[in-house]
Amino acid sequence: MTTQSKRAERANLPELAPLVPTPVYDTYWRFAVERQNIFYRRIEHPFGLFTTDPILARHKFTNAYRASDRVSQFLIRHVIGSCEKDARDIVFRVLLFKFFNKIETWQLLERKIGEIRWRTFRRQRYVDVLDRAMASGTRVYSAAYIMPAASRFEGARKHETHLRLLEHMLGQGLAEQIERARTMRAAFELLREYPMMGDFLAYQFVTDINYSEMVRYSEMEFVVPGPGARDGLRKCFASLGGLSEADVIRLIAERQQLEFERLGLTFKSLWGRPLQLIDCQNLLCEVDKYARVAHPEIAGLSGRTRIKQVFEPNPTPIQYVYPSKWGINEKVAASMPRGVT
Repeated sequence: MTTQSKRAERANLPELAPLVPTPVYDTYWRFAVERQNIFYRRIEHPFGLFTTDPILARHKFTNAYRASDRVSQFLIRHVIGSCEKDARDIVFRVLLFKFFNKIETWQLLERKIGEIRWRTFRRQRYVDVLDRAMASGTRVYSAAYIMPAASRFEGARKHETHLRLLEHMLGQGLAEQIERARTMRAAFELLREYPMMGDFLAYQFVTDINYSEMVRYSEMEFVVPGPGARDGLRKCFASLGGLSEADVIRLIAERQQLEFERLGLTFKSLWGRPLQLIDCQNLLCEVDKYARVAHPEIAGLSGRTRIKQVFEPNPTPIQYVYPSKWGINEKVAASMPRGVT
């Protein structure tokens, strides 16, 4: 029996059967607690000591809650915030922002074009702005995840294929179709029909649209595990016992309070909002990275052995705001230190 198998056997919890957890499973919950503690510490003391965990102190990890990350916060406040009532503007602005997933690119387009609205969209104007930016050496895409080109629109540079795809989607009535969709799964399937839209991207994009008021989907409806989450699952469990990856993520989400209590941990939730499926999926991706250093003996699917991104503090404070339908913004505002705008 291998060392990994022995550890998995010792760590096995009967109530988790048929899953066979490894030591990384307990690390998952400890990581979630400490990462969320860091989130609150940064709010209370922006220039203080965030953590004594050497891995978390050195490397960059996303928040326990997806909506708390800086890019998501920008999306909620600035991209969605000014067009809450117009479905076409919401879908247009959200998808435009997410294709590039970079705050600086959005700000560049606003400076050069002005108000970003579907009714005034002229593709070539946007192409020209991005062409000039790229010619000067500016990166217009985030490195958070790789955006494939929309292959249907051949003969154009990557950013132009995305703008053509966006024009096509809105022209086909996608915004109105999503507004009428009764479930998150139905909206996901609408996005999934378009070029470039694999399962993972379509799930991420429908989650972003769901931050708006045009739809009211539950984040506990369904989940699509990405590559990092699948790696994390293989590190947390020596065997999935025949369960699907999505089913395991749901089980994790449903057991969160039980697992915190089992380990004697106090998890400070998002002002009363428990971890949702999208958050548990993201945490699996992050614990995959964390385990490369904390549990180097336990391999995932990718075979990666180091964490590339080093933590660099961003001095710009965030005035946190969340979808109003979550009902937590009054608590959030009361927790913000004075002077944070």
